Amino acid sequence: MTSLEMTPTNAGPDGTAPLLEVRDLHVEFKVRDSVTKAVNGVNYSVSAGETLAVLGESGSGKSVTAQAVMGILDSPPGEITKGEIFFQGQDILRLSERERRKIRGAKMAMIFQDALSSLNPVLSVGYQLGEMFRAHQGVSRKDAKAKAIELMDRVRIPAAKERVGDYPHQFSGGMRQRIMIAMALALEPDLIIADEPTTALDVTVQAQVMDLLAELQREYNMGLILITHDLGVVADVADKIAVMYAGRIVETAPVGELYKRPAHPYTRGLLDSIPRLDHKGRELYAIKGLPPNLQQIPPGCPFNPRCNRAQDICRTDVPPLVPVTEQDGTELVGRGSACHFWKETLHG
Repeated sequence: MTSLEMTPTNAGPDGTAPLLEVRDLHVEFKVRDSVTKAVNGVNYSVSAGETLAVLGESGSGKSVTAQAVMGILDSPPGEITKGEIFFQGQDILRLSERERRKIRGAKMAMIFQDALSSLNPVLSVGYQLGEMFRAHQGVSRKDAKAKAIELMDRVRIPAAKERVGDYPHQFSGGMRQRIMIAMALALEPDLIIADEPTTALDVTVQAQVMDLLAELQREYNMGLILITHDLGVVADVADKIAVMYAGRIVETAPVGELYKRPAHPYTRGLLDSIPRLDHKGRELYAIKGLPPNLQQIPPGCPFNPRCNRAQDICRTDVPPLVPVTEQDGTELVGRGSACHFWKETLHG
């Protein structure tokens, strides 16, 4: 059985090369005498028109990986110590900062989780939306304002023409998140990274925002990376899932397969933690313990202190991400697990 850790290419659904491919990415934060190993060998890919959901608890490395892809890591203290990031066939880590800046916004864009702190409070939303066109296309302020109104209409902000001069604090949380989506879409990028785009929104607004993202993705045939800890948000929008723990991918699977039959105890724990109507009156399950300190990741499998399947090998040997198979040896397409005992988890 071959390891999936360094797969050279991961073709998209139609057999074409992926839009984005992250290979063996490592990111560290060095502060004084301590080193935080935030990302420890991440591999994933996403193709045009495809949605990859990256799941995991806070501190698992989801957002840091996205920041490394976008080239917006706080450096120092953050530093990419190893790996490659291919976007449209080009290793963007080898580009100069000036060349990366041409890609950001125009080719790939990011939607941040806290719209209020991401938007400038002293500039109108119309000015901030128009800035994308002024910076990348050199249009006049008048034309930039007109394009900003078009974008606000596109993401269904009511009375866009009248509200284009309003400031972020004058909009509701859901409307501010729509403005962030409009900003990301301004130059029609090929890839959008959405980092917890529905955090702090009520359930109804969450659904509206996710429906809007899915609609715009289909319209523009964009690749979408959805970073979240909410399994409920993922179920209806993702094509495939990568589960992260302690800076590593511990399981990959098509969305339906992962929900039906997880192949890693951590994924199983996340799924068991979801409230269910048929479990009314039962105590809600929670994964025991806490995520590891990334300055002192335990030896072996980083999940072993919290895992009910852990044995001696789990405390000494780091399990590679390997292909997952049926009991008869048939490989399950797109599935991988970094667990010494994935067979017991999948087939048990």
